[in-house]
Order: sequence, then structure tokens, then C-alpha cells
Amino acid sequence: MGKYEQKTKKTNQSVMEFIESVESPKKREDAYHLLQIFEETSGFEGKMWGPSIIGFGSYHYKYASGHEGDAPLIGFSPRKAKISLYFAPGDTDRETLLERFGKHTVGKGCVYINKLTDIDQEILKQLISQSIQFLQKTYPQN
Repeated sequence: MGKYEQKTKKTNQSVMEFIESVESPKKREDAYHLLQIFEETSGFEGKMWGPSIIGFGSYHYKYASGHEGDAPLIGFSPRKAKISLYFAPGDTDRETLLERFGKHTVGKGCVYINKLTDIDQEILKQLISQSIQFLQKTYPQN
């Protein structure tokens, strides 16, 4: 079996150019607000990961299977249907905050929202901070 090639890698694509390319004016406006919230809360500058994810910070993971790679600590993507919010995979404490988050759905590794006005932005900031703390504890960097 060949070595797994990670699909989502940090790129040099401009975050601002990406946000400007978002078709929906409302989603584009929400993306700028999310960029500000994520940067201020995390202390990390937004960087593009792959063609459509804005990630903040990074961590190196290694699974028991031997698979390893780098991923953003947190991130978001203003997709056509919904806005995807990326938090720490495996953080079971997230459920408590999501109960008070507002209108959202949950996927395998994402939380999906329709628009920023549907959610509690203070809870969003707590989700960001909690996710970063969880990953930095779970995957300490040398």
C-alpha cells in the first residue's frame, strides 16, 4: 500500500481573494465577520488550506495506524449550501456548548450553519478556544 497523500494542505492562496470569490453577498459578509472572530479569538492569522478552507494555526497528528499529517486547529468554509465550521475532532465537551449555540447541524467533523445571525457568537468564541486547547493537549508539539 502506498503512502497516504494528504488532500488538504496549507497553500499560499490569498484568504481575501478566496472570500471575494464567494458568490453570495451575504455569505461573503459572514465570511469576513467569521475571519475577524476566528483571528481575534485564536490569535492566529487565517491561511488557506486546500482550495476552500480558511484555517487557523496548525497541529501535527499521528494515528495508531501510522497515518500522520498536519491540519488547522480550527477553521471555516463559506460553502454554497451552508457555512462549515471546523473544530477539534474527538472533543466530546463540544456538545455542551452546542446546546446553546443556536441553529446548526452537525456532521462528522463539522458544524454547519446557514448564517451568522443564527448562532450565538459568544458561544462560537468559546468553541474556538475550547477546540484549540483540546488539540494542543491531545497533540503536544515539540
